[in-house]
Amino acid sequence: MTIDAPETVVVDTKKVACDGDTAKGDALGHPRVYLTMDDDMVECPYCDRRYVLAGSEAAKAAS
Repeated sequence: MTIDAPETVVVDTKKVACDGDTAKGDALGHPRVYLTMDDDMVECPYCDRRYVLAGSEAAKAAS
């Protein structure tokens, strides 16, 4: 069985909010959490979605 890698989202700010994408109609969202990047990347503790800062090495690796 293969597990898909978590989704990576490139953002323009070091502070992000994640709710499991309930805005797209995903009924399996999670409570909204606010995350602040220490470096150029942060992962949501609920859904493992990875947020990377635009222009960073992490963003270049994600594309």
